[in-house]
Amino acid sequence: MKRRLILTAATAAATSLLGACASPGLELFANEKPVLDLQDYFNGRLDAYGVFTDRSGAVVKRFTVLMQCQWNGDEGVLDEDFLYSDGTRQKRVWRLRKTAPGRFEGRADDVIGVAVGESSGNALRWSYTLRLALTDTTVDVQFDDWMYLMSDQVMLNKATMSKFGVRLGEVTLTFIKR
Repeated sequence: MKRRLILTAATAAATSLLGACASPGLELFANEKPVLDLQDYFNGRLDAYGVFTDRSGAVVKRFTVLMQCQWNGDEGVLDEDFLYSDGTRQKRVWRLRKTAPGRFEGRADDVIGVAVGESSGNALRWSYTLRLALTDTTVDVQFDDWMYLMSDQVMLNKATMSKFGVRLGEVTLTFIKR
């Protein structure tokens, strides 16, 4: 009996601890304003400014992104041109599709499988695996990507990168709609 009580208490403590580490639920943002309309915000020209920080919080790279975005019904294209602080450039073209109210799918050449997104209130959460090119190889990392609409022109983005459940770092980005 004593062993069962200890096991039950340990299970409850572990469940509580794991719950504390989980990301906040999207439902917490349901009443937040302004309400994000992904098809409206990501339509036209946007500029973005960001940093990648490692797990200790040190800035590893700074970058800017020029985006041209266009929607045709429930299908959208986000054409991104990255310029990194070391002078390197990268291009990513997202092909998005609205699958239901507040639900989206995304594909890009360096995204493994399909990115899944869901919005509520002023927030959007994307989950996907991105193939990153390193000097001599590539590595697939998971992104837990949160976007928060602050005004009609400004959106903040914070994405956590992980591999095998180990946090590698974060990308912090500000989008400005022109």
